[in-house]
Amino acid sequence: MKAKIILIILISLFFAGTIFSCSAISGIVKAAGAAGLIDDEKVDKSVKSINASSKAIDTASEDITPEQEYYIGRAVAANILSSYKIYTKDRKLTNYLNDICAAITINSARPDIYKGYHVALLDSNEINAFATSGGHIFVTRGLVKAAKSEDALAGVIAHEVAHIQLRHSINAIKSSRFAQAVKVTSTAAASVATGVDEKELTAFMNESVGEIMQTMVNNGYSQKQEFDADNKAMSLMAGAGYNPSGLIEMLKSLSAVQKPGEGLGKTHPTPAQRITNAEMQVTVLQLYSDVSDTSAKRKARFASATK
Repeated sequence: MKAKIILIILISLFFAGTIFSCSAISGIVKAAGAAGLIDDEKVDKSVKSINASSKAIDTASEDITPEQEYYIGRAVAANILSSYKIYTKDRKLTNYLNDICAAITINSARPDIYKGYHVALLDSNEINAFATSGGHIFVTRGLVKAAKSEDALAGVIAHEVAHIQLRHSINAIKSSRFAQAVKVTSTAAASVATGVDEKELTAFMNESVGEIMQTMVNNGYSQKQEFDADNKAMSLMAGAGYNPSGLIEMLKSLSAVQKPGEGLGKTHPTPAQRITNAEMQVTVLQLYSDVSDTSAKRKARFASATK
């Protein structure tokens, strides 16, 4: 029994990245089997478990390609559309939102992505917006109604573009993969003594990306990621000729109508917290770039598109 405990500790240390290689640990397990410390059947299962664990760690560290980003995002988009319907009665408004998005992205450091950026309008009075990897952006009618200017709308869209360009959803997937890899490796160590079936181990890694992303959409990003997205959004706005203060304008509108626990209130920091953060960012932008207010030039266009 002591020999088995020592062996489990060695394998656990390997998976923590401290000693030995996968082949070395497999060799130890086989040697333990030859010495009679572990049944032959358990030796085979344990070696398979170690190999599955190694593969899990490799998968967790793999880069996700632009194509994978797109298809992951499309799967999440389909998930979102199982709860919301696309608003199709005003194509002009949808085109307008996409024009704003194009102005923001074409002037950004990442203007081209696989299959491009696309904004869809959701037929809901809820005040909410979503962005999935690969350029899928959703804005509710309720959020558009809350906007008082094109610059305010640009603030919403730029925030969602920022999530995409900062790869927040992809980072969430990688974190989830790593968490699953830890589960796999932990079970692999225990399997030396218990002989857990390889299928049970690899099942940890077979959780669908859709489920992972759905959890992300329900729980929201971290507060830091939301502030980072606001900061990035204001830089994107300034680069496209919008007044970054448009985001603050939008946040002030939201503070008057947003309900805690609903829509953006469920997954974002409070508007007051975001306003404080955004005001500091505007001060920085004013020091290093031209952020003169040109929103008056866009009033007629905004009024026509949203009437």
